[in-house]
Amino acid sequence: MSIEQLIVPEKHDLGGFSVHRSLPHPTRQMVGPFIFFDHLEPAVFPPGEGVDVRPHPHINLATVTYLYEGSLLHRDSLGVVQEILPGEVNWMTAGKGVVHSERSPVAIRDKKATLHAIQTWIALPEEDEEVEPDFTHYGADALPCWVETGTSAVLIAGDYQSYRSPVKTFSPMLYLSLSFTPNSRFQLLPNLLQAGEQDAEVRSQERAAYSLTSGLRLNGEPLPPRQLAVLSSEDTVALTADKDAEDVRCIVIGGAPLGVRYKYWNFVSSRAERIAQAKKDWRAGQFPQVPNENEFIPLPDDAADKL
Repeated sequence: MSIEQLIVPEKHDLGGFSVHRSLPHPTRQMVGPFIFFDHLEPAVFPPGEGVDVRPHPHINLATVTYLYEGSLLHRDSLGVVQEILPGEVNWMTAGKGVVHSERSPVAIRDKKATLHAIQTWIALPEEDEEVEPDFTHYGADALPCWVETGTSAVLIAGDYQSYRSPVKTFSPMLYLSLSFTPNSRFQLLPNLLQAGEQDAEVRSQERAAYSLTSGLRLNGEPLPPRQLAVLSSEDTVALTADKDAEDVRCIVIGGAPLGVRYKYWNFVSSRAERIAQAKKDWRAGQFPQVPNENEFIPLPDDAADKL
């Protein structure tokens, strides 16, 4: 069987909009280095309203934001101010600790606006968890893109076959956006990894496919919208769009597994004690501040005693 597990996301209300969260899931923590996968379905904001995610902290991970529609304004404790538009990539490496906010730009708040996005968190290898925080923005024209049997592919991050994204990553990974025309097809081939410089063994990355829309089939079987199918690493998988389906979209994620991670709230680490320290630091105001931002999201009430 090509599908090893089918994950139905949990729906979360974030105040003014909802997300479908596939990872982490009670039945599975990660796919490769991906430990968090949120799908913000198209959310329509009336004039005067928008997204206002107040400053909040992260450690020992990287956040990746990718939009299909709308725009967001990123501000962080490094002093970066960056608007992201559809097809672009915001990659923020939290490392030893960073704080950021995400808001709808002021310029679009005077009219009705739609936002459709994917946000993921990438766990970092243990040796890179405490790197200096960093933020990099990549324009849509910087990402590899190609067409295969009517399907448009964009390599957001990582490597796939002969393609390599310029997005700097810390471990082997695959992050691919696919857009199908009616009856089009994409052959997802095993993405092989060399186990080590001195080791001839070759292994495959963990991987999964997420259907953003209806009309997608996986080896001929329907993959319902808003479901994450964890795939066999060894098989070639045929992703196809129904002949009468319009604007079918899919995300493929995966990569080299990194081992178990602890997660609580916005903190991810290979060490439970590091998360405990991050909780204390956020409560005590020891994280750096986002310039010109006075608001912040408090530590959840139950965060003092739980992971």
